Amino acid sequence: MSHEVAQPIQYYLQPGYIYCSKARSTVSTVVGVCVAVSLWDSERRIGAMNHFLFPRVSDPARATPKYGNVATIELINMMEKAGSRRRDLVAQVLGGGRPRDAVGPDMGAENVAVALEVLERRNIHVASWDTGGSVGRKVAFDTGTGHLMVLKVHKLRAGDWVLSEHA
Repeated sequence: MSHEVAQPIQYYLQPGYIYCSKARSTVSTVVGVCVAVSLWDSERRIGAMNHFLFPRVSDPARATPKYGNVATIELINMMEKAGSRRRDLVAQVLGGGRPRDAVGPDMGAENVAVALEVLERRNIHVASWDTGGSVGRKVAFDTGTGHLMVLKVHKLRAGDWVLSEHA
């Protein structure tokens, strides 16, 4: 009789997408100016993550998960459809950096602000955030435990953007 433990699904989350699954998964992504929000339901032991590029969109015809106001609302909706209650959800917010040589508006800070605003309006507890600065972040989120690992890197390389077989 085999007592093998099922390995979690490995999923690489590309910018502009949302991942939600009841199956235990390790979701990884890389963020710089972009923001990733993870949600974990401690009661049901399930999780989800988004990865968005821009703060907000107001035109419904252009509303996609590339925008923080759309991606974060839909992330919450997907968790609720999976059986979660908002009071059981815990969020972590990552990214929102600003390159040292950047000029103009601070889109990273705007991305973070939108995510926090949506989470606050929907009474989702934010357990932690790792945002700002000038470094990129490699992120790995275990949807079964809620554990999240962040590796800060000074320079993102082409090899940091690895596509998963489930993408």
